[in-house]
Amino acid sequence: MSALTVGHDSGQSWDDLVRLWEEMDWPEGSKVEIVEGVVTVSPSPSNEHNVIAEKVQRCLYSVLPDDWGIYQTLSLAVPSRLGMFIPDLVALPVAEVEDPGTHVPAGAAELVVEVTSPSNARHDRVSKPAAYAAAGIPLYLLIDRWAPGGPTITLYGEPRGDVYRTLRACKFGEPITLPAPFDLDLDTSAFPCD
Repeated sequence: MSALTVGHDSGQSWDDLVRLWEEMDWPEGSKVEIVEGVVTVSPSPSNEHNVIAEKVQRCLYSVLPDDWGIYQTLSLAVPSRLGMFIPDLVALPVAEVEDPGTHVPAGAAELVVEVTSPSNARHDRVSKPAAYAAAGIPLYLLIDRWAPGGPTITLYGEPRGDVYRTLRACKFGEPITLPAPFDLDLDTSAFPCD
């Protein structure tokens, strides 16, 4: 199943988009995001997708301090890019999510992890990194199961404007190192391939 989009009026404000996103009755189990001002509804991810996210989460917990968390359904707001994103994983200090609400500013995140699915690969490769960089998120890990030429893992960092620098890239099966504050060699050999 592919992603669905909900039309919007180009005159809608950011607040109108967020209100629509918060108040609509979306299909249960779906992921609802705002990407470049368009509300996008994606089906729940595959088992393989979830296995990869869980393996990364387990490794991250081994290096994070107790006052940090890893969230799977945390919404990150990037109003300047008309974006409300729900990454597969977000690592940030727990204090950033203690206030009531439905989302946090994306700039609060220290690391965002996206695992591509056929329905969202373009967003994960193009729209989301631009928004995450614009928000100043220090690290973006893209686990691209559907990359041309085979599955890859790319770590982006050093955001400037809406562009990241590629810090490291490898194929599934090769380790990838996440720098401080994580200082983690992530073993990708157990990532399932389709």
